[in-house]
Amino acid sequence: EVQLVESGGRWAQAGGSLRLSCAASGSTFDRYAIGWFRQAPGGEREGVLCIEKGDPSTDVVSSRDRRFVMSRDRVKNTIYLQLNTLKPDDTAVYYCVAMTSCWTLGVDDHWGQGTQVTVSS
Repeated sequence: EVQLVESGGRWAQAGGSLRLSCAASGSTFDRYAIGWFRQAPGGEREGVLCIEKGDPSTDVVSSRDRRFVMSRDRVKNTIYLQLNTLKPDDTAVYYCVAMTSCWTLGVDDHWGQGTQVTVSS
């Protein structure tokens, strides 16, 4: 059974940083791609970053503007999402998701319970 438990979400001021964590069960990283999604109040679910399963050469990915960095720690079975230079628009519930491949939902995906990030100006 795949279990994902997020933590680290809280209130932060614009310009600040947060690190979210997602503890995964068992051999999740070998079986699933792992990604972060977010959903703002009244908004659509949005993909943030993702790392494919079993790729030994990629344990860190970042957004184009490098504000967000996702990393995978295989020893701790944990993934992280570093959020830098926070903006009020980053306010959302952030979810850790295990998928058959990055951004492929609805086949065999598993979601954590989510962690709330609130950014004020």
